[in-house]
Amino acid sequence: QHLMELLLFCKSMLLGLAVAAPLGPIGVLCISRALERGFWAGVAGGLGTALADAIYACLAAIGFSALTATLATLAPWLKLAGGLFMLWLGCKSLRPNPRRAAAPAPTNEFRELSGTIAATFLLTLTNPVTIFSFAAMFAGLGLTDFPGATNALAVVAGVFLGSLLWWFLLSGGVALAQRRLPEGFSLCVSRMSGVILMGFGFYALGSLLYTVILQP
Repeated sequence: QHLMELLLFCKSMLLGLAVAAPLGPIGVLCISRALERGFWAGVAGGLGTALADAIYACLAAIGFSALTATLATLAPWLKLAGGLFMLWLGCKSLRPNPRRAAAPAPTNEFRELSGTIAATFLLTLTNPVTIFSFAAMFAGLGLTDFPGATNALAVVAGVFLGSLLWWFLLSGGVALAQRRLPEGFSLCVSRMSGVILMGFGFYALGSLLYTVILQP
């Protein structure tokens, strides 16, 4: 029994890594935050994503088929919210605050980290593709063949830690590389990430417009 739970946990960690690794809008945002504000700012962005991934993994573990109809109804609204949110984040990234040389006050630092966690959490939750990806990968890895509360907990914990591990690795790599980068590089990356985020936002809104208005 314990061996099966350990195997489920390891498979789920790989699933969390696989879902988190593709460089989409959240990856761009976390890289920008790590360059601008340091390692923990990048990890904070990853934490928000890992929490949302864990929620979606929990829903998929409980029973994906029961949620399909609801998600199909909510998908346009989630796409609209996600598109607008990415446009807002992109506009903010085009006007970044230069990294302060002096250490920020603990209250301000906590507010910045909390804001980054909330932003990536909401950005992940408003992407309905995530849960469909989880459902497909759950089936492919055979994670749906082991019902039970303990097994479900092992799956959700594995997805959360696997996703978070990726963001630790990414933020750590960016923080180490930053020491060798020229002055002003983080500002350039922040503006580039703003353009990319706005591109993702326009794409989401454009695909929604096509689905709702232009499709017969």
